[in-house]
Formats: sequence, C-alpha cells, structure tokens
Amino acid sequence: MATVTLSESRIVQVPVEEAFDRVLPHPLPEIFRRRRLAIPPIKEVRDQDGEWGTVGQTRTIATSDGGTLRETLTSVERPQSFGYTISQVRGPMKPLIVSAEGRWGFESAGTGTRITWTWVLTPTAPGRLVMPAFGAMWHGYARQALEEVEAILLG
Repeated sequence: MATVTLSESRIVQVPVEEAFDRVLPHPLPEIFRRRRLAIPPIKEVRDQDGEWGTVGQTRTIATSDGGTLRETLTSVERPQSFGYTISQVRGPMKPLIVSAEGRWGFESAGTGTRITWTWVLTPTAPGRLVMPAFGAMWHGYARQALEEVEAILLG
C-alpha cells in the first residue's frame, strides 16, 4: 500500500536541547488545540503512564469529534528527534487512514531550532482518493500546531 508523506517546519528562537526537552512531554491538547477544517483538535490523552518520553509507551488520543487514535512512542534520540506510530484509528478518520508514522525533528538553524513535524500516512483505499485534500488540511493543522509550539517555547 502506497504511503503519503506530509511535513511542516518552523524555526523557533530557542536552543535545540530546550526545544526537544519541552516539546516531547508537553500536553497534546495544548499543542493541538485548534481545528483545521475537518481535522479536529485533541480533547484529551488517556491511558498514559508517567511523563511521555520512554520508547514503548502508549497512550490513547481523543479528538473533539469523538475519534480516538492509539499512539506508541517508537524512538527518542535526544535532542535530534522522537518518533511514534499512530494505529487503531477510530471515529471520522477511520475510513481514511490505516496508520501513521510520526516524527518530530529538531536541528540548529542560525540562533534557533528548526522544528519539523512529519507524518508518513498509510491511507485506506478510499482514503487515497481524498489524500490531496486531506494533505492540504494537514499542512494547515501542522502550521497551527507549530505556532502553538513556538508560543509555548517563547512564553
């Protein structure tokens, strides 16, 4: 099954280590608090044991439209990146997405850090037909999330 890669970046004027250390454990409902067209905000995180940051940890992400996603932390390479898998998609996104591999990357950019959020999606067969529209929505959603990250890091 063909995958679709989506990625957005933003430069924030904080050191790489600080950006990584503060973004990895930050509460998702504060980063993903805004809707972007059909992509809902995150309402809450359930079933998380301790602070997020240990490979193998899992949690359930609940969105404002009643959907849920299972997230598993798959890599932590401080301060360069952390990765995760999204599976068990339930709710309105289930007809579109089988799974996603996510990655947050952190690299020096002048006096700050370039933060890059990437999703490699495995769409369903019907989802492949709407991936161009979903991708456009995701890019807007990611830009909003990165704006929130910048506000958190600079606040």
